Amino acid sequence: MRILQPVDKGGGPTSPSSTVAWVRWDRFFEDLEDQLDSEWEAERAALDSEAERLRVARLSLFERLSALSASVEGDVLVDMRGGASATGRPVGAGPDWFALDDGPSRGVLIVPLAAVIALGATHADVLRSARGGSLSRIRERMTLGFVLRDLARRRVPVTLVTTDGREYSGTVDRAASDHLDLALHDRGAPRRVDLVAGHRLVPFGALAGIRLDAPVALA
Repeated sequence: MRILQPVDKGGGPTSPSSTVAWVRWDRFFEDLEDQLDSEWEAERAALDSEAERLRVARLSLFERLSALSASVEGDVLVDMRGGASATGRPVGAGPDWFALDDGPSRGVLIVPLAAVIALGATHADVLRSARGGSLSRIRERMTLGFVLRDLARRRVPVTLVTTDGREYSGTVDRAASDHLDLALHDRGAPRRVDLVAGHRLVPFGALAGIRLDAPVALA
């Protein structure tokens, strides 16, 4: 079969109408490319959106508080069971607690996550915390019981704030799986036998906060 090329009246190989036809076909293919590119971008955006939803669905409060502790720009407000509130900078977190520095004269406050009613932060910090962050396996094992046992070992004086608003000052003698033993004494006093006014067994679930009455590294 012999393919005949269009010729114009002057005998040339093409005519103006054929040139227009080629231009139209070029535009047609360009439109197809643009359409495919748009569909690909939409599909990729949908995949990214779904992946982001899945990532956020797996995000824990521990991860968000760890991210805030690493790069917070503003203070964080925490409302606790029993009606107490505190405002300060997150300085550490574990799987079931976080620490708040709410003033140089007050000492660090450790708040069990079970006692948290709500957390307030700036919009920028909320978005930053939603990105999460990498967590070490060691930090994931630093439970509230682990921290309390370390405080007992160091003989750090504390003030316990319970979920009904009561406060108990003293030193943690020991921390078991779900409760602690507290030797009661005046705030700022050392734990000496002659200064101990009594003992209390306090369930972890009754704790709204643990105020450290002496400096201690939690990082």
